[in-house]
Amino acid sequence: MIKTTYIKFKKKDDFSEWYIDVLMKSELIDYSPVKGFMVLRPNGYEIWEFIKNKIDAQLKKSGHKNAFLPTLIPENLLSKEKEHFIGFNPEVFWVSKHGNTTNRLALRPTSETLAYFFYAKWIKSWRDLPLKINFWNTALRAEIKSTKPFLRTSEFLWQEGHTAHANKKEAEEEVYSILTIYKQIIETELAIPVIVGKKTNSEKFVGAIYTTTIEAIMPDGKALQMGTSHLLGQNFSKPFEIKFLDKNNMENYVWQTSWGVSWRLIGAMIMIHGDDRGIVLPPRISPIQIIIIPIYYSLAESKKILEKSHEIQNILTKQGIRTHIDDRDNVTPGFKFNYWELRGVPLRIEIGPKDIVKERFVIMDRHTKEKKYMVMNELENNVTNILTKIQNDMFALAQKKFHKKIIYIKDYKQFKIYIKNGNLISSPLCSNEKCELKIKEETGADIRVIPLYSKVDSDKKCIYCNSESDQLPIFGYGY
Repeated sequence: MIKTTYIKFKKKDDFSEWYIDVLMKSELIDYSPVKGFMVLRPNGYEIWEFIKNKIDAQLKKSGHKNAFLPTLIPENLLSKEKEHFIGFNPEVFWVSKHGNTTNRLALRPTSETLAYFFYAKWIKSWRDLPLKINFWNTALRAEIKSTKPFLRTSEFLWQEGHTAHANKKEAEEEVYSILTIYKQIIETELAIPVIVGKKTNSEKFVGAIYTTTIEAIMPDGKALQMGTSHLLGQNFSKPFEIKFLDKNNMENYVWQTSWGVSWRLIGAMIMIHGDDRGIVLPPRISPIQIIIIPIYYSLAESKKILEKSHEIQNILTKQGIRTHIDDRDNVTPGFKFNYWELRGVPLRIEIGPKDIVKERFVIMDRHTKEKKYMVMNELENNVTNILTKIQNDMFALAQKKFHKKIIYIKDYKQFKIYIKNGNLISSPLCSNEKCELKIKEETGADIRVIPLYSKVDSDKKCIYCNSESDQLPIFGYGY
């Protein structure tokens, strides 16, 4: 008999160990023999494919096209934009020897420099604009902080978009259009509430004019950057000579953006929704939405119960519901319950001998763990609504916890106390960057995001220097 697997650690007692235990036992990942790298197993890759397809559909709908870039970047290209090179250089993996050649090649930490080498060749006229290309690939960065699967690894799956425009207005519209797409997918599909806003100058993407960001809050109170969208302006088009002739036959440099999200979306989803039984998947991105467990104890019982299981599956499949029947004979029903709860399938249907007689079956919501009886007509008419309710309830619960973690504080002594207790702090701040740096130096907390459209009352004073404030950022510790 196969042994049932349980989560060893409690989420509230040891969040970090719980997270790793859940990832390993649900068979989402495994560790690579090389430190900082991980293997994405089929269970994990299926989830990534669903997220990827949701993003890809929205990008294509908004006029973006996919392409592919190689992994190796010549050193002279990577160093062409000086600020960008200085910022990424500590994280770059270098290939110092290849064949008989010793010219250094960088393993792609991000693709700006390589993409823009080609953009300079492809863009000549205003007719070539806007150029809106997305790349699904991996990035490699020598992770110098402590690694954590999905959140901080030396190689990660992601998409990075790179666009070129005729003017600043079009480029800025692109920045915020992408931000809207990301927010919609993260909240609607992954059921994760987020804050959207800007990074400070000290935290922006190296080489950008400004960076917009989407931040989420994990159950341990740490913030996680879920995605970014950058206005690069002409900071790359000038050194890379990306120019076009406008309608008046005048030569101009293009305005550019770059943006991306990675598989850390999976990590955030596991952290926020998972429990002591395993992962909990929102129905919209769950590869299996309903698992059917036939329960029988003899060959005579099995025929009728399996027939009924397939009948239910056919009805659900016709409605577009992704279902699976666990008809394994070598494990007990209890093992199957645990197995699929560990893997986070949103809804379970149990069919046993008594259910056949009474023409009913049991359904269990993975999110709430509530069980109830249901007849065939009820399921057939309401299954879509049931899954929608699970999705909405997951978001509502996450949002409730999300708001409890953000505290408004205007006194610096209180700030230093509450920031250490697993909270994000919203506090007024002046425009002097020294205050931001001093707060980080003294507390270890940085500005995660300056929320869009946040208003600061004129009588609110900077939390650090007590001068007039002009922004209301959110401070916190992050992954």
